[in-house]
Amino acid sequence: MSIKLIADSGATKCEWCLLQQGKKKSITTQGISPYFLSASQITELLTAELLPKLKQVVVDEVFFYGTGLANMNNVKILQSVLKKAFPKAAIEVQNDLLAASRALCGKEKGIACILGTGANSCYYNGKKIVKNSPGLGYILGDEGSGAYLGKKVIQYYLYQTFDEELKARFEKRFAVSNNEILENVYKKPLANRYLASYAIFLAENRGHYMVENIIEDGLNDFFFTHLYKYRESWTLPIHFVGSIAHGFRDVLKELCDTYELELGTILKAPMAGLIAYHR
Repeated sequence: MSIKLIADSGATKCEWCLLQQGKKKSITTQGISPYFLSASQITELLTAELLPKLKQVVVDEVFFYGTGLANMNNVKILQSVLKKAFPKAAIEVQNDLLAASRALCGKEKGIACILGTGANSCYYNGKKIVKNSPGLGYILGDEGSGAYLGKKVIQYYLYQTFDEELKARFEKRFAVSNNEILENVYKKPLANRYLASYAIFLAENRGHYMVENIIEDGLNDFFFTHLYKYRESWTLPIHFVGSIAHGFRDVLKELCDTYELELGTILKAPMAGLIAYHR
């Protein structure tokens, strides 16, 4: 039986799973994105954080899924680095949307959606991604994502739309000045992650009508802007993966019921589904 290594990587952390004789071994390393790390830096990271934990295991197949891998140059960089690290292995490098599709749909047709820090979606025909509603990133798009919902929280606070109760809760939770917020959004790197960090406020204050409105409106924007664009949405199950999807799964169910769509699987992270797929 071949020994398989599966990786699911974001920019901050990478989750690895070694499948060997029916057993699983999980390893976490720093995130690997060719947008942020050079080939030599990725090699150093693997040498320091991953290879020592594999204890001389000879891997037969590596399946690497990650962010920034819709770009073919990035795919080539990663393939060559992984080939050096695992010279005897067959290497497959794919983007996070295919990871979501395989994890959620397996080998069946379906609509696969990512709702985490960012958002994405596609129609998957059981083998490959056939249609993808364009992801415009957190400034122009990312409807329904953590960054999108977090932006709404900040807007409600800065525009003084929150009532006194929510305003007080926000100030107690974040203890941040208006200037600090604007500085982080407009001048510092990784503004999308900064915005997404405010989505936790919604999860912690469920039941307040303003909070419920932000969640429902934000997720509804995702349905209207993206899911409506796929003809297949009306005939196939719609699956979700990501922290936002998992945290607000009750709202996703309500929206699917309202629009008479079939809700499929909701996963917090894709790894369990990827293990099932590659087994």
